[in-house]
Amino acid sequence: MDELRRKGLEKMNEVYGWEMPNVEGDPFFDLTVDHLFGTVWNRPGLSMRDKRIMTLTVVAALGNDALAEIQANAALGNEELTGDELKEMAVFLTQYLGFPLGSKLDGAVSKVIRKRKKAAERGEGEDKKANVDAALKMHSGE
Repeated sequence: MDELRRKGLEKMNEVYGWEMPNVEGDPFFDLTVDHLFGTVWNRPGLSMRDKRIMTLTVVAALGNDALAEIQANAALGNEELTGDELKEMAVFLTQYLGFPLGSKLDGAVSKVIRKRKKAAERGEGEDKKANVDAALKMHSGE
């Protein structure tokens, strides 16, 4: 594995909050890991929290529930944002994106918070395998 791929996978794992396997031979995955995570997410100038807030804003604007859940879960897991801050983002963004998209983000955040609370009550962490499967599905275009 070359240095850019290693660096990209490390950042991807940090951003998503779990161990993403290296998928060889998929041009879209290569672009995602090498360019997006190996180069763009590793640029200086913005904190991880700043990048997470911008990413959540974009996925809210697009109405992408699955990616909103992945990003909210990682933000909580990496302690970049609290549940209250994520809920407040949904309220704030509703004023700019409209009620349907703001409420979708609020629903995704609420779902993640509920899942994490139930897992904590059972003495477990969040379901990382489900997150990895969702991310692989998202990146494969299914």
